Amino acid sequence: MFVARASRPGLLQNHASDARSFCAALLRAWRFLLSRCTRRAASDWQISRPRFLRPRDCGPLPRSANPLQSSPTAPSHLVSPPVGSRLKHLCASAYPFLLEETFVRTRNSYCTERFARVALALLSLLCATELKAQGPAPETAPPLFPGGGLVSYNSIFTTRGPTIGTASGIPATAHPTFSHEGDFNFTWGFHRNFDLIILVPVVTNRFEGGNALLVGGTGLGDAMALVKYRFYRRDSERGTTQASITLGLKIPTGRTDLTDASGKRSPAGLQPGSGSTDLFVSGNWTYTGLFHFKRLVADEDFHSLVRSQGTQATRLGSDIESRFWLSYRPYESKNVAREWFIGPVLTWLHSQNDRIGGATQTGSGGDVLLTGITTYVGVRPGMHVWLGMDWDAAHSTGATFMPVHRHISFGITQQFRMHR
Repeated sequence: MFVARASRPGLLQNHASDARSFCAALLRAWRFLLSRCTRRAASDWQISRPRFLRPRDCGPLPRSANPLQSSPTAPSHLVSPPVGSRLKHLCASAYPFLLEETFVRTRNSYCTERFARVALALLSLLCATELKAQGPAPETAPPLFPGGGLVSYNSIFTTRGPTIGTASGIPATAHPTFSHEGDFNFTWGFHRNFDLIILVPVVTNRFEGGNALLVGGTGLGDAMALVKYRFYRRDSERGTTQASITLGLKIPTGRTDLTDASGKRSPAGLQPGSGSTDLFVSGNWTYTGLFHFKRLVADEDFHSLVRSQGTQATRLGSDIESRFWLSYRPYESKNVAREWFIGPVLTWLHSQNDRIGGATQTGSGGDVLLTGITTYVGVRPGMHVWLGMDWDAAHSTGATFMPVHRHISFGITQQFRMHR
């Protein structure tokens, strides 16, 4: 027996009387769709359970149009077309409900009331989900769908400009001239509009001076535990506007005992870990349908890492970063299984001065403006691969400031359902 699921207890009962006429009309539409789109006999209907690899909700509909008022099953990280155009596209492309696998057969012995319940449940599902993959960054504001999860790996290569050495060879405020960070990300949509994010990095740092390697090593970096909350969503004919905040801690799990060739302990800025517990705060905003182009998306990620004192009595400078990505989707398959996003990126980085032993190291902080391009490719439902490259466009000139010269990132993510 099929049962429509509501967003909260008692909701179906509260709207039962209002939905009777709607159910009758919907039943007729249901039979019409089956005869036109699936070409199957009424005695052998096939209704499948959706595979929620990347669902998306189209926002709450007016009460008159959606008497169930079912909660959105999954918010989107991708462009969301208006409901009407989406319904038309789905039927025309022979995917009337974007449902697949786990087929369940019904028989003529079911009464009209049960068919109406099935139709209501599927209509609510249609307006609430779509099979889409989610990368860690194609759109930063939307959370996962409730009960969803993803795992991803992100490989980040960063090169910095040289700094003036000291008599001891390595300045106390030095940062790696080359670093590689491999981020392992696990995200769980534990509640509607809420995500839990666990990030564990493995870091390789190298510092070169005078064409010679002075310090190099690999170790576990500082892990992060974050909670994301989407506090705003608005759907329109243009597209969807969403905003969220993220708050959490960077935990001192990283290695802090890296040494140079002589066995001397390297400065704190060259260690894979910091030895400090830091506060991470982020605000994200996503605006789809920019300039009324449904495939054009503006995405802003503004975050800050507020640092405390860590290893070697060093307080690394707090960081502020603003990243704006304007993406366009030139390709999307009819069944939404494959898609391609590409667009320019503008990033501003600000680093405050380091403090060592309570003394501010003037000139160790500064600003960098990076320009680049990022692309995401959906290779199948639930899976994205991405590549991003940024280059130094302008930077400040502090005495010991080491600006980022080049930043390359690529990775892969897989989304899945953890529970209902």
